[in-house]
Amino acid sequence: MHWTGEWILLAFIVASTAVMLLLLHLTKLGLILHQNIEDRPHRRMFLASVSFFITFLAVRLLVASIQHHIGPFQYVTMGGRHIHHLVWGILILLGVGLAYLNEIGSLPTPGSVFAGRLMSILYGVGAALTLDEFALWLNLANVYWSREGRESIDAVFLFGSLLAIGTWGAPLFTAILGKK
Repeated sequence: MHWTGEWILLAFIVASTAVMLLLLHLTKLGLILHQNIEDRPHRRMFLASVSFFITFLAVRLLVASIQHHIGPFQYVTMGGRHIHHLVWGILILLGVGLAYLNEIGSLPTPGSVFAGRLMSILYGVGAALTLDEFALWLNLANVYWSREGRESIDAVFLFGSLLAIGTWGAPLFTAILGKK
């Protein structure tokens, strides 16, 4: 069986999200996360950060594999048109935004906590898929491996740093502002 790019990308997103959710709900990891990051928004930021960096690394490896003809991987094409992964990222971000507007995952019930974690993970995935091709949407040209493509890397590090600062820096900022 020949796996096309869209199936590989979909399988990766589903598998990585499922693994993260299973680890959070079926192991002590979820309890450890809850005990060590007490504030729910910061737990969500942490999950978004982890999924963001995992997705960025995986997509970079997948594209490098495609570029160097390693494995069965190919670009996602529909009707002969290359569909860049930023399209999938935008669609995921739109879905997460819609869920947020409908307050999915905002209650303290177990199902809502699960939905909140899912939305956090998907947010990180969507942001990574979109920002990995920042240079493409900035320059409106295929610049993935060119000098201009470095702008995508810069955007990923900037956004990833902001996610990390929001996660790990929150207790410091809270203490500085005197809110606790």
